[in-house]
This record gives sequence, structure tokens and C-alpha cells, in this order.
Amino acid sequence: MFWPMLAIALGFLGIAVLGVLAIRVFIEAQRLGRQVTHATERINRAAEELEIAATDLTEAGGTLR
Repeated sequence: MFWPMLAIALGFLGIAVLGVLAIRVFIEAQRLGRQVTHATERINRAAEELEIAATDLTEAGGTLR
């Protein structure tokens, strides 16, 4: 009777460990998603600033000629 109970207890423990690890993976995936979103916003902002600077530069270059 000892071995079947031990097997059940170890099985439950294994499922509990997998559940904890799944929660940790889920939390880290959410954190990564937020970081990707933040980086995308920064890249888009930098691209807009670069476009504005390039437009200003071409306008200034055109008046110097």
C-alpha cells in the first residue's frame, strides 16, 4: 500500500511543479511582450523624428543652393 500512495503523491507533486513553472513562463512571456511593445514605440518615435529631421534638412539644403 505504501508504493501506490507514494506514486500518487509524487505524481501530484510533479503536476504541482509543472503548474508553478507554467505560471512563471506565462509571467515572463507577458513581461517580454511589454518590453517588445515599448521598444516598438521607441523605434516608431525615432523613425518619426528622423523623418522630420530629414525633411528639415532637405528644405534647408534647398534654400542654400
